[in-house]
Amino acid sequence: MFSTQLLKARNREITPFMRIVAEKESLSPEFIRDEVAAGKIVIPANINHRNLSPIGIGKALYTKINANIGNFPLGSCHEKELEKLWIALKYGADTVMDLSTGPNIAEIRKQIIENSSAPVGTVPIYELLKKAGEISKITPLLLLEAIEEQAAQGVDYMTVHAGLLRKHLSLAEKRLMPLVSRGGSILAEWMREKNRENPFYEYFDSILETCRKYDVTLSLGGGLRPGCLADASDEAQFAELDTLGELVRRCREASVQSMVEGLGHIPLNEIEMNMKREDAVCSGAPFYILGPLVTDCAPGYDHISSAIGAALGAYHGAAMLCCVTPKEHLGLPGNEDVRNAVIAYKISAHAADIALKKPYARKRDDEISAARINFDWETQFSLALDPERACEFRKISLDEQNSQSLETDDKFCTMCGPEFCSMRNKK
Repeated sequence: MFSTQLLKARNREITPFMRIVAEKESLSPEFIRDEVAAGKIVIPANINHRNLSPIGIGKALYTKINANIGNFPLGSCHEKELEKLWIALKYGADTVMDLSTGPNIAEIRKQIIENSSAPVGTVPIYELLKKAGEISKITPLLLLEAIEEQAAQGVDYMTVHAGLLRKHLSLAEKRLMPLVSRGGSILAEWMREKNRENPFYEYFDSILETCRKYDVTLSLGGGLRPGCLADASDEAQFAELDTLGELVRRCREASVQSMVEGLGHIPLNEIEMNMKREDAVCSGAPFYILGPLVTDCAPGYDHISSAIGAALGAYHGAAMLCCVTPKEHLGLPGNEDVRNAVIAYKISAHAADIALKKPYARKRDDEISAARINFDWETQFSLALDPERACEFRKISLDEQNSQSLETDDKFCTMCGPEFCSMRNKK
């Protein structure tokens, strides 16, 4: 008899992972158990991920962030992806997703799981297409085999685009950009060619069996998420959302943990409505959002345009934010892109947690403010989201000013200098 965190919570059991999550969140173990039982918190924790440090994902908890890594057919290798993993975890990613589409996918995934203390997610259809060779050769049997293999390897959560149905395809055709989800586009082509229903939906009960066996959390993917502002909040997006709400209920009936993916490109004024609609349709399941990007005209800076939307999304109930790098829409991100994206999203998540008055969320801010007024530079650096960058900028500024007073007087920054510093005159 397999037992998931969800099933144990329903049986009133407080698991060791629930206790760890409770301690991290400054909440009671009983609260965590009850929210897991209700499906409002998930703890992605595959029984085969041996070195996992568990986290909880739910809007009642601190907002989490995910960083995407993974190779692609034209470059990268597992050494480079492990470097990205290290950077993502160093700068604060709560989970990582391996989105590899190039060679040696299984080996890269194995290395990532073995080296990650954070939950690891995947999108099984990428490896499925790689194994099949072409979309027309994908079969339900290959699909189920791929999910079983990844689950056995230790993947903690999987994105499955099971909510995109044949009847939705005509709605997507009305768009400026019909499908921007890689997984969604693969399935759309398969359904058109085979004249069959989405195999992830058709074989969803079999997928649930595998997830229950290994306690894999299902992340119900947004295959019809809008890829531009012109398509935001349209009929196609919400039709898929309704199906995702149905799938959430089926997951809960099968004692499988689930969260819901969504957003993409959404203007600021529509974010709150989208968040409330998801919460109602999906019965309070944790919402895992990409961005959303609030403008389409900032290539090279999409970590900023999306972080703005992410902060508002988190404030209105998103449980986890998927980092968007500066290279979104342009190319495969490198190490510095991952760093910049993770920090941008840590800011978004933290800002939302402060506004929502989550336990001790502002503690770090108050401490760094006290250090700032006392010109305690080392404490400021230690409390910064990116201590190395803060220290680097301080050194550059002093070097540029050829400051000779650092040795005797470091109670100023080079923006104001010692004569005009307002905090030197605090008395």
